[in-house]
Amino acid sequence: MLNKKEKYNVAIMGATGAVGTQFLWILEERNFPIDDLKLLASERSAGKKLIFKGKEIAVEVLTKDSFEGVDIVLASAGAARSKEFLPYAVEAGAVCIDNSSAYRMDDEVPLVVPEVNFQAITKNKGIIANPNCSTIQMVLPLKAINNISPIRRIVVTTFQSTSGAGQQNVLEMEKQAMRLGKKESHHEIGDHTVSKDTIERFQHQIAYNVIPHIDVFEDNFYTKEEIKMVNETRKIMDMPNIHVTATCVRVPVYYAHSESVNIETESKITRDEAIKVLGAFSGITVVDSPFENKYPMPIDTEGKDDVFVGRIREDESIENGLNMWVVADNLRKGAALNAIQIAEDLIRMT
Repeated sequence: MLNKKEKYNVAIMGATGAVGTQFLWILEERNFPIDDLKLLASERSAGKKLIFKGKEIAVEVLTKDSFEGVDIVLASAGAARSKEFLPYAVEAGAVCIDNSSAYRMDDEVPLVVPEVNFQAITKNKGIIANPNCSTIQMVLPLKAINNISPIRRIVVTTFQSTSGAGQQNVLEMEKQAMRLGKKESHHEIGDHTVSKDTIERFQHQIAYNVIPHIDVFEDNFYTKEEIKMVNETRKIMDMPNIHVTATCVRVPVYYAHSESVNIETESKITRDEAIKVLGAFSGITVVDSPFENKYPMPIDTEGKDDVFVGRIREDESIENGLNMWVVADNLRKGAALNAIQIAEDLIRMT
């Protein structure tokens, strides 16, 4: 467990990546109580200088000896490196908040979204898991609704931005869009496709397209990303038997994931009741004036901390159903911000 201090020694694993950069920005924005900040990455980033509170900090190579004197580790270096290095951090006395999938379904590791299950933080044995980005934004409105009527079933379709797959995938989308922008469209087959040499990281062209395929397919024909949403939702909500099904889609958007969420509750919840309970829940902003064309969209959500919910309406196909449209910045609440909120609660509860 963390020892109580006024300020803490913090290490960021994967400091030069997209989430690592967000860690730096958000730690500064929230004036996190840092005494010493250590930036860790692979050998190819060693010596690179990053700015924190106006000062340059050199990136160090991540090794098993990197954690001496470190109190809190914010990890976003991938599952393999978390599995390899976080045990050394725990052995050195640090508490680790891991953004990878490495420990999420480990029974000994709490999986935490602070607005939903902050109390699970106290059960950590040195590692706390940060959930998948698409799961994080969904469980906030689920928790708000579940507080007034237990949820029986969840059907979710995600529309996930390219940044969720990494910065290089964003660049691939841009490269394809630039090439297509130079073509004259005659509305013929093939006018809106790119050459195969621009398809490197995604399975198919992403520019002006959607791909219903995130991560690898499993034997049951669901993708690993879809199964993550099922299992993580059950664990975070502490509802192991709740029925959840997901379809995860990659869309040509820079930042922020969107989700169409349909739920069935035990008792009837009206649209007005849902708006009231969602609007009162910490971390949620309701944007729902459809006749004024006001609803959450990715371009309005970039850089924002809250989860935005709109298009709230009763599902007329079943007795106790609700539909919601849920949008959040996948690099902030979906990753770095949630991890830092966990660290803040960890300090508060120490």
